[in-house]
Amino acid sequence: ALFRDRFIGVVRLGHPLSQGEVTPARYAAGGHIYVSRRGLDKGPIDEALKSLGLAREVVTIVAGFSTALALARATELIVSVPERHTASLRAGMYSFPLPFTLPTFTVAMLWHPRMDADPAHRWLRGCLREVCAQ
Repeated sequence: ALFRDRFIGVVRLGHPLSQGEVTPARYAAGGHIYVSRRGLDKGPIDEALKSLGLAREVVTIVAGFSTALALARATELIVSVPERHTASLRAGMYSFPLPFTLPTFTVAMLWHPRMDADPAHRWLRGCLREVCAQ
């Protein structure tokens, strides 16, 4: 395990959600960018909204958080991204806690067991642990 993270909402500065309280209904009412490398169009956020009797409209699906944030920066779309993982990419944007509860998640390193004793691999894993601990 490297660190724990949580999803937050992000919109461009001046977006209507950057003004006033972000309620589940206001969040769900906007157009959304969904991040999925597998092309899925539903996930934990949709389940949380469903439990509140709400649904969001996913306007587009992209494969990565940097693409999603670039798109949100230039449009009226809303994106939900991991808070810690995307901190530097969100500069100049409005970030907000999601208006419903989602579990946090762990970001972890995985490697093949044959790499356990490899000195270069052990060094790299140590570097990653050190950077993520900060």
